Amino acid sequence: MTRTPFSLPSNLAPDQASPEWMNKGDNAWQLTAATLVGLQSIPGLLILYGGSVKKKWAVNSAFMVLYAFACVVFCWVSWGYRMSFGDELIGFWGKPNVTLDGHYLMEQGFSGKFPNATMVYFQGVFAAITLILIAGALLGRMNFYAWMLFVPLWLTFSYTITAFSIWCPNGFLAKMGLIDYSGGYVIHLSSGVAGFTAAYWVGPRLAQDRQRFPPNNILLMLAGAGLLWMGWTGFNGGDPYVVSTDASLAVLNTHVCTATSLLTWLALDVAFFRKPSIIGAVQGMITGLVCITPAAGIVQGWAAILMGICSGSIPWFTMMVIHKRSELLQKVDDTMAILHTHAIAGSLGGLLSGVFAVPKLNRLFYGEAVYNQGHYIGLFYGLADGRAGAGLRQIGIQLLGIVFVTILNIVSTSIICLLVQLIVPLRMSEEEMEIGDEAAHGEEAYAIWGDDDSKYELPKSKAPGQVEMT
Repeated sequence: MTRTPFSLPSNLAPDQASPEWMNKGDNAWQLTAATLVGLQSIPGLLILYGGSVKKKWAVNSAFMVLYAFACVVFCWVSWGYRMSFGDELIGFWGKPNVTLDGHYLMEQGFSGKFPNATMVYFQGVFAAITLILIAGALLGRMNFYAWMLFVPLWLTFSYTITAFSIWCPNGFLAKMGLIDYSGGYVIHLSSGVAGFTAAYWVGPRLAQDRQRFPPNNILLMLAGAGLLWMGWTGFNGGDPYVVSTDASLAVLNTHVCTATSLLTWLALDVAFFRKPSIIGAVQGMITGLVCITPAAGIVQGWAAILMGICSGSIPWFTMMVIHKRSELLQKVDDTMAILHTHAIAGSLGGLLSGVFAVPKLNRLFYGEAVYNQGHYIGLFYGLADGRAGAGLRQIGIQLLGIVFVTILNIVSTSIICLLVQLIVPLRMSEEEMEIGDEAAHGEEAYAIWGDDDSKYELPKSKAPGQVEMT
């Protein structure tokens, strides 16, 4: 009896386009997950912001999102990716370099069984959404020219540092064993702190806008919120870098925590304000998504429910009670309450990750070799297994990560704002803010055909940025 060599079907056999190290299923899911995250920004947050603001700011708010996405993608492939995931420059930063070389893009990524091109795309849409979240704190008054400068500077001197420190295998917090499954620290805590800091430097909206800022289109806002929620399937489900049981768990935990958080926020609104608020429900949805992000694939389902209860109540309390009683917090005009929905919810998720992280699930996500170093043991399981010291150590690392990201973003964002202010004003003029989109872009969101009678004109004799009422 003669043996014939085993051969794979032609669609599975490796070839020049599909080398042996690449898994076609993993690569397909990673590209899909990245696109879901991209859709969270374009059009998700674009129409969420555009629908959430006053009519006169709809175009400007949506344009801030569109510009940020395009600018980040360009900067990411030009230098940002290598600074975040490339060769180490110092313990918290990578060496800047382009990622456009065909040979480099076709090589295997630093993690996962897919090429660098896929990883660059996946991580790029994460970087983009971080800048877009910052924009939420600045809607309704930031000078668009200042925003155009702020985006590449913040990506370069803040985001890349955080991403390298926490997500790159060479980063100092990654080596210490910080748990951040999908961006509770890198994306949400960073954007929340940076947005609030930038809002301080930019200054507030007009007094009448702060007092009354109704959404111009709640249904459009809900469409954006829906894209944001469903897109989180790729946000958390794509971070194991493999089609696995861990990815499935991350997706389910994401939706369970989010639903629980929304219901908790809604219950508190009804209990204290006697009315169910759709805007409040969206806030509760967002805090749930943010809170589960650092823990999505490394906690059990019951923990996701507990995290949802916490994310629907603690940020609600900080927003509805503490914020309204604090003169310091009220001085800063955070348009979309990014401090509460992202910084506080992200920090909460990071701490609860240190409490509920399951050692077995961490082993699946981080790998046997890394896990055996004694990292990634949640306090709850450390106490149960007689390893309380390891659990307390994990909480300490999670706290250290919060302190590092907070200080970094306060300092870097402040410096960037002060530098930008030397070139262009951070805030629009009072006259421009009275008018809104027409002054900033010469366009309106809901212009009616044939309606040429405008209340305001931009005089041709004036320089750009100067407006007068007629």
